[in-house]
Amino acid sequence: MTGLLKLSAAIDRLNELVGRTVYWLILVVVLISAVNAIIRKLFNSSSNAWLEWQWYLFGVIFLMCAGYTLLRQEHIRIDIVSSRLSARANNRIALFGHLFFLIPLCIVMLVEGWPYFYESFRIGELSSNAGGLIRWPIKLIAVLGFALLLLQGISEAIKQIGIMRGVYVDTRQRNSGH
Repeated sequence: MTGLLKLSAAIDRLNELVGRTVYWLILVVVLISAVNAIIRKLFNSSSNAWLEWQWYLFGVIFLMCAGYTLLRQEHIRIDIVSSRLSARANNRIALFGHLFFLIPLCIVMLVEGWPYFYESFRIGELSSNAGGLIRWPIKLIAVLGFALLLLQGISEAIKQIGIMRGVYVDTRQRNSGH
Protein backbone atom coordinates (compact mmCIF):
# COMPACT_ATOMS: atom_id res chain seq x y z
CA MET A 1 0.00 0.00 0.00
CA THR A 2 2.95 2.33 0.67
CA GLY A 3 4.05 2.18 -2.97
CA LEU A 4 0.53 2.90 -4.17
CA LEU A 5 0.25 5.89 -1.83
CA LYS A 6 3.56 7.21 -3.21
CA LEU A 7 2.15 6.81 -6.73
CA SER A 8 -0.98 8.64 -5.60
CA ALA A 9 1.12 11.49 -4.19
CA ALA A 10 3.05 11.75 -7.48
CA ILE A 11 -0.21 11.90 -9.46
CA ASP A 12 -1.50 14.55 -7.05
CA ARG A 13 1.66 16.64 -7.57
CA LEU A 14 1.29 16.36 -11.35
CA ASN A 15 -2.35 17.49 -11.33
CA GLU A 16 -1.55 20.24 -8.82
CA LEU A 17 1.20 21.54 -11.12
CA VAL A 18 -0.96 21.34 -14.25
CA GLY A 19 -3.99 22.88 -12.54
CA ARG A 20 -2.09 25.76 -10.96
CA THR A 21 -0.41 26.50 -14.28
CA VAL A 22 -3.44 26.18 -16.53
CA TYR A 23 -5.90 28.16 -14.43
CA TRP A 24 -3.89 31.29 -15.26
CA LEU A 25 -5.26 30.93 -18.78
CA ILE A 26 -8.53 32.32 -17.42
CA LEU A 27 -6.84 35.72 -17.36
CA VAL A 28 -5.69 35.24 -20.97
CA VAL A 29 -9.22 34.30 -22.06
CA VAL A 30 -10.67 37.36 -20.35
CA LEU A 31 -8.08 39.63 -21.98
CA ILE A 32 -8.64 38.12 -25.44
CA SER A 33 -12.40 38.42 -24.99
CA ALA A 34 -12.17 42.05 -23.85
CA VAL A 35 -9.79 43.12 -26.62
CA ASN A 36 -11.85 41.30 -29.24
CA ALA A 37 -15.05 42.99 -28.00
CA ILE A 38 -13.40 46.44 -27.97
CA ILE A 39 -12.03 45.98 -31.51
CA ARG A 40 -15.42 44.74 -32.72
CA LYS A 41 -17.22 47.79 -31.23
CA LEU A 42 -14.64 50.45 -32.15
CA PHE A 43 -13.58 49.23 -35.58
CA ASN A 44 -16.57 47.08 -36.55
CA SER A 45 -14.12 44.25 -37.20
CA SER A 46 -13.79 40.77 -35.81
CA SER A 47 -11.67 37.69 -36.28
CA ASN A 48 -12.80 34.08 -36.23
CA ALA A 49 -9.31 33.10 -35.11
CA TRP A 50 -9.59 35.21 -31.95
CA LEU A 51 -13.05 33.80 -31.20
CA GLU A 52 -11.70 30.29 -31.66
CA TRP A 53 -8.73 31.11 -29.40
CA GLN A 54 -11.26 31.94 -26.68
CA TRP A 55 -13.07 28.64 -27.21
CA TYR A 56 -9.85 26.64 -27.38
CA LEU A 57 -8.46 28.20 -24.22
CA PHE A 58 -11.73 27.63 -22.40
CA GLY A 59 -11.52 23.99 -23.49
CA VAL A 60 -7.93 23.78 -22.27
CA ILE A 61 -8.90 25.22 -18.89
CA PHE A 62 -11.91 22.94 -18.49
CA LEU A 63 -10.23 19.74 -19.66
CA MET A 64 -6.77 20.18 -18.17
CA CYS A 65 -8.14 21.28 -14.79
CA ALA A 66 -10.62 18.41 -14.40
CA GLY A 67 -8.08 16.28 -12.53
CA TYR A 68 -7.06 19.27 -10.43
CA THR A 69 -10.71 19.89 -9.55
CA LEU A 70 -11.10 16.27 -8.45
CA LEU A 71 -7.88 16.51 -6.42
CA ARG A 72 -9.16 19.62 -4.65
CA GLN A 73 -12.57 17.98 -4.08
CA GLU A 74 -14.29 20.85 -5.85
CA HIS A 75 -16.34 18.67 -8.17
CA ILE A 76 -20.10 18.46 -7.85
CA ARG A 77 -21.46 16.18 -5.17
CA ILE A 78 -24.90 15.62 -3.79
CA ASP A 79 -24.28 17.05 -0.33
CA ILE A 80 -27.87 16.50 0.77
CA VAL A 81 -27.31 12.76 0.49
CA SER A 82 -23.66 12.55 1.56
CA SER A 83 -24.17 14.71 4.64
CA ARG A 84 -26.66 12.14 5.99
CA LEU A 85 -24.29 9.20 5.53
CA SER A 86 -21.41 8.02 7.69
CA ALA A 87 -17.82 8.67 6.63
CA ARG A 88 -17.46 4.94 5.98
CA ALA A 89 -20.48 4.92 3.64
CA ASN A 90 -19.24 8.03 1.84
CA ASN A 91 -15.82 6.41 1.36
CA ARG A 92 -17.41 3.28 -0.09
CA ILE A 93 -19.61 5.31 -2.43
CA ALA A 94 -16.61 7.38 -3.57
CA LEU A 95 -14.52 4.26 -4.22
CA PHE A 96 -17.39 2.63 -6.12
CA GLY A 97 -17.90 5.78 -8.20
CA HIS A 98 -14.22 6.06 -9.06
CA LEU A 99 -13.81 2.38 -9.94
CA PHE A 100 -17.05 1.80 -11.83
CA PHE A 101 -17.89 5.18 -13.34
CA LEU A 102 -15.02 7.68 -13.49
CA ILE A 103 -12.14 5.38 -14.45
CA PRO A 104 -14.12 3.43 -17.11
CA LEU A 105 -15.46 6.69 -18.59
CA CYS A 106 -11.94 8.10 -18.87
CA ILE A 107 -10.69 4.91 -20.50
CA VAL A 108 -13.52 5.00 -23.05
CA MET A 109 -12.81 8.68 -23.79
CA LEU A 110 -9.11 7.94 -24.30
CA VAL A 111 -9.73 4.91 -26.52
CA GLU A 112 -12.36 6.73 -28.58
CA GLY A 113 -10.68 10.16 -28.55
CA TRP A 114 -7.19 9.14 -29.68
CA PRO A 115 -8.24 8.19 -33.23
CA TYR A 116 -10.07 11.53 -33.65
CA PHE A 117 -6.95 13.42 -32.59
CA TYR A 118 -4.67 11.27 -34.73
CA GLU A 119 -6.80 11.62 -37.88
CA SER A 120 -7.10 15.37 -37.34
CA PHE A 121 -3.32 15.63 -36.93
CA ARG A 122 -2.66 13.38 -39.93
CA ILE A 123 -4.80 15.42 -42.33
CA GLY A 124 -3.96 18.83 -40.84
CA GLU A 125 -7.64 19.53 -40.11
CA LEU A 126 -8.60 23.20 -40.10
CA SER A 127 -11.63 24.96 -38.73
CA SER A 128 -14.51 25.30 -41.18
CA ASN A 129 -14.71 29.00 -40.24
CA ALA A 130 -12.89 31.50 -42.45
CA GLY A 131 -9.65 32.43 -40.73
CA GLY A 132 -10.14 29.68 -38.14
CA LEU A 133 -7.47 27.66 -36.38
CA ILE A 134 -6.08 24.18 -36.83
CA ARG A 135 -8.14 21.59 -34.96
CA TRP A 136 -5.75 18.87 -33.83
CA PRO A 137 -4.31 20.75 -30.82
CA ILE A 138 -7.68 20.99 -29.08
CA LYS A 139 -8.38 17.33 -29.84
CA LEU A 140 -5.03 16.48 -28.25
CA ILE A 141 -6.00 18.57 -25.22
CA ALA A 142 -9.19 16.50 -24.87
CA VAL A 143 -7.11 13.31 -24.78
CA LEU A 144 -4.60 14.79 -22.32
CA GLY A 145 -7.37 16.15 -20.10
CA PHE A 146 -9.02 12.74 -19.82
CA ALA A 147 -5.62 11.14 -19.20
CA LEU A 148 -5.03 13.50 -16.28
CA LEU A 149 -8.54 12.88 -14.97
CA LEU A 150 -7.97 9.12 -15.25
CA LEU A 151 -4.74 9.40 -13.29
CA GLN A 152 -6.45 11.48 -10.61
CA GLY A 153 -9.32 8.99 -10.46
CA ILE A 154 -6.76 6.24 -9.83
CA SER A 155 -5.09 8.40 -7.18
CA GLU A 156 -8.43 9.05 -5.46
CA ALA A 157 -9.27 5.32 -5.51
CA ILE A 158 -5.89 4.54 -3.92
CA LYS A 159 -6.52 7.13 -1.22
CA GLN A 160 -10.03 5.77 -0.57
CA ILE A 161 -8.61 2.27 -0.12
CA GLY A 162 -5.92 3.70 2.17
CA ILE A 163 -8.56 5.47 4.25
CA MET A 164 -10.68 2.32 4.48
CA ARG A 165 -7.63 0.28 5.58
CA GLY A 166 -6.63 2.92 8.12
CA VAL A 167 -3.22 3.64 6.54
CA TYR A 168 -4.07 7.03 5.02
CA VAL A 169 -5.65 10.12 6.50
CA ASP A 170 -7.19 12.55 4.04
CA THR A 171 -6.39 16.05 5.29
CA ARG A 172 -8.27 17.83 2.49
CA GLN A 173 -11.40 19.65 3.53
CA ARG A 174 -14.25 19.82 1.05
CA ASN A 175 -15.52 23.36 0.60
CA SER A 176 -19.29 23.11 0.81
CA GLY A 177 -20.19 26.69 0.01
CA HIS A 178 -18.97 29.31 -2.42
